[in-house]
Amino acid sequence: MTASPLLSLPGAVPEEGGQVAHHYGDPLREQRTLAEGAGLVDRSDRDVLVVPGADRLSWLHSITSQHFERLTDGAGSEALVLSPNGHVEHHLVVAELAGSTWADVEPGTGTELLGFLDRMRFMLRVEPQLVTDRWALLSLVGPEAPGVLAAAGLPAPDEEYAVAPLETGFVRRMPPIGDGGAAVLDLLVPRAALGEVADRLLAAGARPAGTWAYDALRVEARRPRFGFDSDHRTIPNELEWLTTAVHLEKGCYRGQETVARVHNLGRPPRRLVLLHLDGVSEDLPVAGDPVLAGTRTVGRLGSVARHHELGVIALALVKQSVGPDAALTVGGSTAAIDPDDTAPELDETRAAARDRVRAVRSATIR
Repeated sequence: MTASPLLSLPGAVPEEGGQVAHHYGDPLREQRTLAEGAGLVDRSDRDVLVVPGADRLSWLHSITSQHFERLTDGAGSEALVLSPNGHVEHHLVVAELAGSTWADVEPGTGTELLGFLDRMRFMLRVEPQLVTDRWALLSLVGPEAPGVLAAAGLPAPDEEYAVAPLETGFVRRMPPIGDGGAAVLDLLVPRAALGEVADRLLAAGARPAGTWAYDALRVEARRPRFGFDSDHRTIPNELEWLTTAVHLEKGCYRGQETVARVHNLGRPPRRLVLLHLDGVSEDLPVAGDPVLAGTRTVGRLGSVARHHELGVIALALVKQSVGPDAALTVGGSTAAIDPDDTAPELDETRAAARDRVRAVRSATIR
């Protein structure tokens, strides 16, 4: 994929991959723009797929974690593809519009996802396609984002995951990031028109912001990112995806047994927490670094960011046994779990179910 035309904006510094801007010269100011105003974030490196065909909704319903059969025209959602053992293999952000289901996924994962979809087609009337070369994603973020869209003559859906059509493409509202006040409005537009649409939004009052700023507010909101905040062992119950990308009352799909069993017992092996890091050098730790309690590994680091108010923060998957005031380290820096991320207590029903399972296992071992 070629570099985005938004890299020609003043001050643009590309990400390591070189396709989109990491920042535009002042990443902390760009974060404040997302938190208080309206910032335009170039996310055109994400892969895009489209699935037309009469059987698409029932088909996607049968192979993912989401209830696609209830997805109406003009609605969006999130969904997961799981392994037979319930481990997360793909995370999709979807939109249903005009007879096609659209999905954007992590950069570089589209080809593998398309391969899975092709293997699952059988004789059904579906035509999954990878269209990253023709379509691109922008995100308008901040409390003033809806006003910028209105000034640009574009629709701004009111409800989360609602989708509004454009002349070509669509606008989809996502859950907010930051402390909850930064609205997120995704725009899927023709890649050939990416620069034109960006210019229109900037003229309407948006300011450019890089992925550094977006990720800092995403981490603050505890919004996980596939491949950064997950590993090969991750199950949906360990992340916020259980509330956004999984329908707990739908029928059987690959990996569903694990999701249901862990949900009914109450606690997954790990939980997602926000870490505050202290004593970090200029080089930040990276996703995949171990989280230590003394010399013992108790977790895995995910996304890391320098936040304009909170300092260095990170998402991490830690064992359920890790207490809220545990003394942790990451790469030689001290780390503290945010007080809002205390492990939830088991209710009586789930505690009783867990006790029954332990009793059965104990009897089996004897």
